Amino acid sequence: MANKRTAHIISHTHWDREWYLPYEKHHVRLVQLVDALLDKLDGDSEFKSFYLDGQTIILEDYLQVRPENKERLEKYITEGRLLIGPWYILQDAFLTSGEANVRNMQIGHQDSKRYGEPSKIGYFPDTFGLVGQTPQLMLQSGITNAFFGRGVKPTGFNNMVSDGDYESSFSELIWEGPDGSKVLGILFANWYSNGNEVPTDETEAKEFWDKKLADAEKYASTDQLLFMNGCDHQPLQLDLPEAIRKAKELYPDTEFIHSNFPDYLRAIESASDRELSSVKGELRSQRTDGWGTLVNTASARVYLKQMNQEGQAILEKVAEPLASIAHVLGQDYPHHLFTYAWKTLMQNHPHDSICGCSVDEVHREMVTRFDKSRHVAESIIDDSKRIIAEAVNTAGFAEFGEDPLPLLVMNTTGWSRTGTVSIELDAARLYLREGFTLEETAQRMKDVDLSGRLLVDEQGNVLNCTVEDLGLLFGYDLPDDKFRQPYMCRKVKLTFQAENVPAIGLRTYAWVRKAGAPAQSDSLFTGDRTMENAMLKVNVEGDGSFTLTDKTTGRIYSDLGVYENTGDIGNEYMYRQPDGEKTLTTKGLTAGISVLEDTPYRASVEVTHEWEIPASADDKLDEEQRALVYYPERTAQRSSRTVIMKIRTVISLEQGGKGVQIETKLDNQAKDHRVRALFPTDLEATVHHVDSMFEVVERDNVPAPEWQNPSNTQHQQAFVDVSDGTAGLTVANLGLNEYEVLRDGRNTIAITLLRSVGELGDWGLFPTPEAQCLGEHTVHMELIPHTGDGMTSGAFAEAYQFQVPWTVCQSDIHEGPIAPAYTPFKWESAELAFSSMKMNEESGDLMIRWYNMSKEQTELTLSTDIPCEHFYKTTILEEAMPPLTKNAVGGLSMVVGPCEIVTTGLRLY
Repeated sequence: MANKRTAHIISHTHWDREWYLPYEKHHVRLVQLVDALLDKLDGDSEFKSFYLDGQTIILEDYLQVRPENKERLEKYITEGRLLIGPWYILQDAFLTSGEANVRNMQIGHQDSKRYGEPSKIGYFPDTFGLVGQTPQLMLQSGITNAFFGRGVKPTGFNNMVSDGDYESSFSELIWEGPDGSKVLGILFANWYSNGNEVPTDETEAKEFWDKKLADAEKYASTDQLLFMNGCDHQPLQLDLPEAIRKAKELYPDTEFIHSNFPDYLRAIESASDRELSSVKGELRSQRTDGWGTLVNTASARVYLKQMNQEGQAILEKVAEPLASIAHVLGQDYPHHLFTYAWKTLMQNHPHDSICGCSVDEVHREMVTRFDKSRHVAESIIDDSKRIIAEAVNTAGFAEFGEDPLPLLVMNTTGWSRTGTVSIELDAARLYLREGFTLEETAQRMKDVDLSGRLLVDEQGNVLNCTVEDLGLLFGYDLPDDKFRQPYMCRKVKLTFQAENVPAIGLRTYAWVRKAGAPAQSDSLFTGDRTMENAMLKVNVEGDGSFTLTDKTTGRIYSDLGVYENTGDIGNEYMYRQPDGEKTLTTKGLTAGISVLEDTPYRASVEVTHEWEIPASADDKLDEEQRALVYYPERTAQRSSRTVIMKIRTVISLEQGGKGVQIETKLDNQAKDHRVRALFPTDLEATVHHVDSMFEVVERDNVPAPEWQNPSNTQHQQAFVDVSDGTAGLTVANLGLNEYEVLRDGRNTIAITLLRSVGELGDWGLFPTPEAQCLGEHTVHMELIPHTGDGMTSGAFAEAYQFQVPWTVCQSDIHEGPIAPAYTPFKWESAELAFSSMKMNEESGDLMIRWYNMSKEQTELTLSTDIPCEHFYKTTILEEAMPPLTKNAVGGLSMVVGPCEIVTTGLRLY
């Protein structure tokens, strides 16, 4: 006898913490929902279970208001009627870093274990596309599945469409990552609300289930059908047990159960008898018409993306490595502060938050959270670098001159680094406690002699250095054992080139009183508008664009840095250029050009534009927004009224620089438009490479045949690269997450700098005047030419370093266990990108993570002078795998698979 088809009804609510309402208004509704849920679980054993949207922050948010209900929550979590985790929040993966996604999983598991066990469900109900490394991250988290709502176009069994990279014959599929990891993918083909509000009335229930059962069977590969009873901010369906009883009466051939994800997965696995489609890599809805991908959330409110990039970078690439080194030197590792800082940052990572697609109140609160998280990270950095500075032996600088003022330059990236750094030093300091009047104190500081000083390295070599006298300034110490200590000081700013600072290491310098002249070096200017170092030549043209010559390959890139402006009659989710509009550019627009900086270590040219552009869209846009006209069908144009956009561009070349750095300041007084920077590559290529989460992914330049949207913008993190195998151009950015490789015959890389829109979009009219982003904005990019392979040439490493600020610290003269040039670790690999270094809270072990940028196997050889018992391999949850044997020189050697994310633990003595 054939098995009955089974309808698995899973109760849930998809909880956007903030979106079309500010956080607290959604918060109030959350408290009401969980109150009702607990009462229902108390009083009705037939209401079997509820899924809390895969994110433990729901528990935090609820208990913040209802702490008295903690035991009730724990009871039902322990009993398995409330399923929690595995995430802390439901993030947007394309706009958040790999490490942020790992911390999200780690903290979600940690918080879940305070109540019970995390549900091992890879839950991505509404994520705006999914990154290719998701299967590997799931398997390393002990999760063998992924439930998601976007990214793949299902065909349905009877549609007879052949499988392709972004298609599936069923709602169930095998999803394979670039490393070969495979998980069972469950696509919410009829959305995560396909079992919402089940009727109890017989007539209504019959109509409901006739349609719902047929819709599910259209895509399902088995007779186990999934129905999601809930939706965005959906209140609890209190009469669901009655509705299920009614369904059983109407459909005796169907088993209706109030189910949960683990039971549904077990049923799927036992019932599966059809071959499932394999889908590989990223899920970005590329096999669609291109109008519903929501990709332009990558450029909505760019200022949020910039703040997020900064916040992530200083936590994962600065604070954690420095705190780890300080811990090895005896300082306590502040796990509690890191958890707080990460949680605060991640509260900005849900898709409706970091994507910039909410009402204005939401994004104002996000700015405060970014500040709060950054302030905690900066405090950790200040404490850690002080501990490290105290351990560095600076006594030798006394031999190189009088009254030495030592300073440390720390490189927390995974590669040796050369670049221009600046540090503010107290040339002299007088504490107010010392008894002088304020007038006497100020005068003594003003009288400090700054002449006759030179900058030297740890070998005593004199370096070129620019000194800026910042004058008399007030400061204070906050000692651990006494009241605050205010002082007056004479402060100077030193700027110089730090050379070959080792990876995860430091070099020490000193500003000393010493007879002699500064080191001699030629200017990098070889003409009024031409800058040149050993590798690159930059010539700025009259319209502010520039030509870049790569001396290594002889390749010349021209028309770089032209700005483009178009209208945008879309919304926070999607860009839409008005039909027939002529694109504006600064090509041929006369620019103001002047030398801004001319030092031996850096040359900079300032370019200014005053650009007349339309002030806004015309009145038709307001009419269409009020009428809820779908954005691809809008006919609005740009206004005939114009405003001036002032643009200030600084183009810089450093003495040891591998790329050209660009700083652009925009004074935006226009609405309903987009600004991009254009970088033609003139390279023959059908694909390009882009930085994504733990992966350098390859994407096609030309979209699939189904694609109808004239725009083919995509997500990036650190960089995008076009190469023809013999030459290439990498464009790195700070928090500019949207790019497009144009189909213009030149393979131009277009980077979105600003997008101004006036409405949220989606299911109604929600005005967002602050999304017009009026006012001043500053963006940063770096152009890195290379010999054809961005990985082996080091261009990708340079782009990753561009993301991470230098760390500098003033010190004093003292003995110490650390040499003036120091790194605790050494490894060499063109293929492996360093990702993180942190301490594990439970074991106290040091954790270091890399990922293989290559699709080929490589080897990691690591040595260290840190005393340790042994090394071992771990998952991203830092759970130990089979241990590796420590070799004789204090390190390890291991094979790293293609695109593998590899984490090593070091058991310290």
